[in-house]
Amino acid sequence: MRDFILASVATAAALFAGHADAVAVNPLPKPSSITWGTSGAFSVGELTLSAPDHKVLSEGFARATEAIKTLNWVPQATEAPMRSLDPFPSPTGAASRRKRQYATPGNATGSLTTVTVEVEDTRATLQHGVDESYTLEIAAGSDSVEIKAKTVYGALHAFTTFQQIVISDNSGGFLVEQPVSIKDAPLYPVRGIMIDSGRNFISKGKINEQIDGMALSKLNVLHWHIIDSQSWALEIHAYPDMTEDAYSTREIYSQADVKEIVEYAAARGVRVIPEIDMPGHASSGWGQIDKSLLTCQDSWWSNDVWAKHTAVEPTPGQLDILNNKTYEVTGKVYKEVAGLFPDNWFHIGGDELFANCNNFSSLAREFFAKGNSMGDLYQYWVDHAIPNFRAQANKTFIMWEDVKLSTAVAASGQVPTNIVLQAWNNGLEHISNLTRDGYRVIVSSSDFMYLDCGFGGWVGNDARYNVMTNPNATDGAPNFNWGAGGGSWCAPYKTWQRIYDFDFTQGLTAAQKSLVMGAIAPLWSEQVDDAVISSKMWPRAAALAELVWSGNRDANGNKRTTELTQRILNFREYLVASGVGAAPLMPKFCLQHPHECDLNANQTVLHTGPVV
Repeated sequence: MRDFILASVATAAALFAGHADAVAVNPLPKPSSITWGTSGAFSVGELTLSAPDHKVLSEGFARATEAIKTLNWVPQATEAPMRSLDPFPSPTGAASRRKRQYATPGNATGSLTTVTVEVEDTRATLQHGVDESYTLEIAAGSDSVEIKAKTVYGALHAFTTFQQIVISDNSGGFLVEQPVSIKDAPLYPVRGIMIDSGRNFISKGKINEQIDGMALSKLNVLHWHIIDSQSWALEIHAYPDMTEDAYSTREIYSQADVKEIVEYAAARGVRVIPEIDMPGHASSGWGQIDKSLLTCQDSWWSNDVWAKHTAVEPTPGQLDILNNKTYEVTGKVYKEVAGLFPDNWFHIGGDELFANCNNFSSLAREFFAKGNSMGDLYQYWVDHAIPNFRAQANKTFIMWEDVKLSTAVAASGQVPTNIVLQAWNNGLEHISNLTRDGYRVIVSSSDFMYLDCGFGGWVGNDARYNVMTNPNATDGAPNFNWGAGGGSWCAPYKTWQRIYDFDFTQGLTAAQKSLVMGAIAPLWSEQVDDAVISSKMWPRAAALAELVWSGNRDANGNKRTTELTQRILNFREYLVASGVGAAPLMPKFCLQHPHECDLNANQTVLHTGPVV
């Protein structure tokens, strides 16, 4: 039993007057099923936890109740119909601006004193497919919150929902506005974000801040792209010199740091899946072991002509696939990193190999001279690296889609279908092609989910910006600096609506849909560090969170993006209050005046709008 004093028991109130629904709260992600009663509010005072003796449960309950007490939360954006506004001048004049009104406090119909948790399997571990479902019941006349879950991780989600529905009564106490019944479970087992600490270092504190946002929005997978060509910041005991290629001695993840991050995430129901990108995006770190492991690391990445590029961006470098020592070294590094992360999945990269980089390898030149292709070289990697890794630590591997779908370098033979492929290019087409071929897929389509897009280019000495007037001003056609990407290859910026509207299983058969594991929104860090990571990640990642938790459609199958508006505006404020530096989405006027910042007053326009 665990006691926690929230506040003195205060008289409950109907918090807001005149709103359309029975309550002001609007939790995100929207539960699969939530039904509010009408018999009146419950005051919330001293809460006692009655639950199995489990650290995840006791600590999760403590965090939730502490947050309730600390935030003293008043919903900042509540759902209500739009005011009646005249589209043209009329004899009656414009409608007056409505101010939020608080009702006069009245007596509560009951007082909640106990949170009772039943967990069917307290031994289930935080791995792919763990059951995250739960029910939460606050019945009329009851003094108890009743939570039932298959595992402790479902119960954690129940605590998070409860945390969001307990609000200030505006009189020094707390309340739950009405009886409520929630039955909830995620649509997909993989719901995540990706952070990249290879281009710019991300501190442990900021990584934990992203985990906090994930826990609040029920995201459960942190894909950690730890290293890249530009830096190697991860301590490796087998090869301690690898961190000579960290940006500084202060920008290194010790193995103790990694353990702390993994434990912090696990306590909040978040799996951490590491990525060591191989054989491409490899320069820093590896050369400190043996320069012969690499090819083209000292080349000019751009060559000023795309056809001669050795890398997609500076700095170039790939592992020499035909060097036998490559497999000895990568096997040891993989085994040590795999031991740091308890998750049964491991990401081994595999994206953006460049044929020209391999022309710097004498072994590859001899290979090509015999009539072999770049696809054959990539197949050599698949045939040798995968068995080698499995022999070190047998995990489920994730690879980027390039190994199957790259037009220039895809492996020419068999790629095992037990490898999970992460689809990042060409949206629906690539998702369909991969699932058609029997691969499990994680959706990370750059057209919809890349959070770094739309910020312009970042490489220097770019003459394309040296334009004083719009060369297409007459016909208005888009060009580099006007109306186009401005140097961002994946422009435009992915707004929360674009993310939420993505029907990534559109056109798939039932069998193909069953192979879609979920989605991860990447935030590549060429222009991201501690100063901006949270504002670029949040609250857009929360739109993804609801998309993969309960979907983007209502019970009638209609897009509910408009319905999400007030929910995500409120959630952004909740994130900020919780210490997650989320960016604003609209002027605060829009929070306080539901739907008056919509482009269309017709609230059903999404139901018939463009979907192609």
